Amino acid sequence: MNALLRQRLRRDRVQLLLWILGTVALAATAVGGVTESYGDLADRTAVLATVMANPVILMFRGLPSGAGEAQVALFLILPFLAMLAAFMSTFLAVRHTRAEEEQGRAELISATPAARVTPLAATIVHGMLANVVLGLLISLVYLGSGYPAAGSWIVGLATASVGLCFLGVGLLSAQLMRTSRGANSLAVWILVATYVMAGLGNALGTPSDDLTRMESGWLAWLSPFGWAENTRPYADDAVWPALLGIGVGALLTAVAFAVQSVRDLGEGIVPQRHGRRWAPASLGTPIGLVWHLTRGSVLGWAIGGFLTGLLATSLAAVVNEIGTKIEAVQKIFESLSQQGGLESGMVVIFYIIAGVLAACAAVQTVCRARQEEVHGTAEPVLASAVDRVRWLGGYLVVAFAAVVLTIAGALLGSTLGAARSETGSELMNDAVVAGLGQGIAACVFLSITALVFVLVPRATIVAGWVLVLVGLIIGMFGPLFSLPDWLTGLSPFTQTPELGGNGDIDLKGVWWLTATAVVAAVASLGLMRRRELHPAG
Repeated sequence: MNALLRQRLRRDRVQLLLWILGTVALAATAVGGVTESYGDLADRTAVLATVMANPVILMFRGLPSGAGEAQVALFLILPFLAMLAAFMSTFLAVRHTRAEEEQGRAELISATPAARVTPLAATIVHGMLANVVLGLLISLVYLGSGYPAAGSWIVGLATASVGLCFLGVGLLSAQLMRTSRGANSLAVWILVATYVMAGLGNALGTPSDDLTRMESGWLAWLSPFGWAENTRPYADDAVWPALLGIGVGALLTAVAFAVQSVRDLGEGIVPQRHGRRWAPASLGTPIGLVWHLTRGSVLGWAIGGFLTGLLATSLAAVVNEIGTKIEAVQKIFESLSQQGGLESGMVVIFYIIAGVLAACAAVQTVCRARQEEVHGTAEPVLASAVDRVRWLGGYLVVAFAAVVLTIAGALLGSTLGAARSETGSELMNDAVVAGLGQGIAACVFLSITALVFVLVPRATIVAGWVLVLVGLIIGMFGPLFSLPDWLTGLSPFTQTPELGGNGDIDLKGVWWLTATAVVAAVASLGLMRRRELHPAG
C-alpha cells in the first residue's frame, strides 16, 4: 500500500497544493476583512440583528454564534471552507477509484498481489491525510491571528470533518455509478443538497433575545455542513458535532468497501441506461452529439440560474434597512455596484453567482471534450468526416448555449421575483444589464478553458475549475474582505457592465472581456487544426 500511497501523493501534488493553499488563503482573508469592515462591536451586532430579521440570508452564510470578532469571522467564512474541503475530497475519491477503472489502470493493479482492496485503502489514507493537513493549516492561521486556541482547533476540526464525510460520499458514489462523470455528478448533487439543507435549517432556526445567536432548526442537523457550523468555534467549541461528520464518513467508507466486494470490475450498482434502438437525426452532427451528451448537466445549471435570479430580485428590497444601520455593509454593496444603491448592489451580487453558474456550465462542457478524448470515444468521431476544428467547435457552441440558458434562467427567475416588488422595473433593468455582463464574463472562462484544452490537454480539467474558483473567490470575497481594487478587478465577474443611477450604463471592462473571449476561442479553433489526440490521462 505504501507504493500506491506514494504514487497518489506524487500524482496529486499540484492539485492538492492548489486546493489546500487556496482554502487556507480564503480562511486568512476573513481575519483582516472582519477587522477592517466590522471592527466595531456595534457594527457586528447590527449585522447579526439584520440577519435575524431576514433569515433567508443564512442560506448563504454560516450560523451566528455571537458578535465577537472571531465569531463573526467564522459566521462569514466557515461554510465556504467546508465546501472547498468537500469538493476536494469528492474529486480525490472519484479520481483514484472509478476514474482508474475507466482508464484500465485498476485492472492492472488488481492482477497483482495488491488485489482490489489495497488501492481503495490507499485512496482513503490519501484523502484522510489531505484533510488533516488542511484542517491543521486552517487552525494555525487563526492561532497566528491571535484568536483563542480552543476555537482555532475547532475550526480546523470542523472543516476536516466535512471533508472526511464527503470523502466517504465520493468513495461510495464511485462504487454505485459506472462512470467517473456519473460518480462526480452524484457526489456534487449530494453536496449541494446538504449545503442547502443546512442553510434552510439555519434560516428556520430560533434567534436569541439579543439577536446575536441563532439555534439551528432540525433540517440543519441532517447535513454535514450543519454539524460543522454547530461546533460554534469561539463560542461553544463543541467537538461532538464534528464527530458526526467523521462518523458518517467512516460508515460510508465501510459501505464502499462492502459494495466493491460484490460488484464486477468496471461495473456499477446503478445499471447503465440503455440507449434508443434508433438514433435521432441530430446525432449525425457534432453539435447534436455534444448536446445529447451534456444536456442533463446544462439543464441543472439553468435551474440553478433560475433560482439565483429569483432570489436576486426577491431579496433586493431587504438591504435598504441594512444600509441605514450599518455603514460597513453599505460600502460592501456599493463597492460592487458603484453607480447604484443598495438594491442594485444586491442584484449585482446575486448575478455574480449566476455568472459563476454559467461559467461552470461552460467549463464542464468543454471539459467533456477532454473526457471523450481520454476515454477513446473522440477518436471514432474524428475518424469520420468530422475534422478536429468542427469537433471542438461543437463543444464551444454547446458551451455557449449553456451560458445563454443559465443566464436566461436567471433573468426568468428575476422577472418572477420583481413582479412582487414596488421597484420591480428598476430591479429588472439592473438584472438585465448584470445578466448580460455576467454572460460575457462566463464566456471568458469558456474560451480560456478551450485554449488550455488545445495547448495543454492534461491540464484542462484542473485549469478550468481552478480559474472559476479563483474568479469566484476574488469577485465575491474581495469587497467583503477589503482586498485591493486592482486584485478584485482581476476577476471577470467584477468587470461586467452596470446600470448607473441616471440610467446610463457603465461598461467597465466589457470590451477587454469580449476581446479575451473572442481571441481565445478563435485561437483554440485555429490551433486545433494541427493538434494530435492525447488520450493518456
